[in-house]
Amino acid sequence: MQDNSSLIAQSAVTTRYVVMPHQANPNGTAFGGAILSWIDVVASMAAQRYCRRPVATVQIDSVSFLTPIEIGDHVILKASVNYTGNTSLEVGVIVFREDPLTGERQKATRAYLTFVAFDENSKPMQVKKIEPQTPDELRRFEQAKKRVALRKQNRIERGV
Repeated sequence: MQDNSSLIAQSAVTTRYVVMPHQANPNGTAFGGAILSWIDVVASMAAQRYCRRPVATVQIDSVSFLTPIEIGDHVILKASVNYTGNTSLEVGVIVFREDPLTGERQKATRAYLTFVAFDENSKPMQVKKIEPQTPDELRRFEQAKKRVALRKQNRIERGV
């Protein structure tokens, strides 16, 4: 039986962690660096699943910490490819905090990461063009196009 879901949906990754005391500051909330590490891991898995090649993080941007995540909270991360360029991919990650006793969830963080895919010689390689199929995939693609254009403009302005 053939899977009719899009490559975007097939490559999406959802994972869960629990915030432990060593991952928190003196206020009992998760270090941003711990959350960023988890974001990078789950995003790289989605990028690699999409292109089936090794990938490396090029940029993490637009990280927004919306609500604190406390020791003992469950952290749910959802990553999905939003956009592909020639050799790069943008992956969006949404992070939720969940109270393990009540199941109450809140959006805690969101981030956008750019990855580059590599061939067998560790050289950047072309990635398959994204083909959004659902309204949500199309919305994320259109929003990502705007972010990609802003990133390019910022590089030009910085002379990079």
